[in-house]
Amino acid sequence: MYKLPKSVLVVVHSGERVLLLERRQPPGFWQSVTGSLEPGEDWHAAAVRELGEETGLAPDGLVDTGIVNRFPIHPAWRSRYAPEVQENEEHVFALALPAPVPVRLDPAEHRQACWLPRQEALRLASSWTNQAAIRRI
Repeated sequence: MYKLPKSVLVVVHSGERVLLLERRQPPGFWQSVTGSLEPGEDWHAAAVRELGEETGLAPDGLVDTGIVNRFPIHPAWRSRYAPEVQENEEHVFALALPAPVPVRLDPAEHRQACWLPRQEALRLASSWTNQAAIRRI
């Protein structure tokens, strides 16, 4: 079954620090919490689910920023989508925490997590949409 070309991006931050996760594949690909919607799932529910799956964090205070991005699907994940699908629609959410906290990663999906100063997170984030979201939050 192919993935839906609809995803959420959840920027988790605390003051001037931003949480980034390094994906297993491709190595060196850093991003905020992200993932595709499942059939019948709404944007907020997907953000809550992905936040829990990828970090173990509770969604208390999760905010829909109203930012929507469209972008070509990255070649590393192209095979996960139907052949005619070229673009993904991404809705951006934010979660502000009072202080950086440890997160629980799924080792099959991510190598590591880091709380980084905003400017360093901007340099490390692999996608332009993630960089734009970090700048705006």
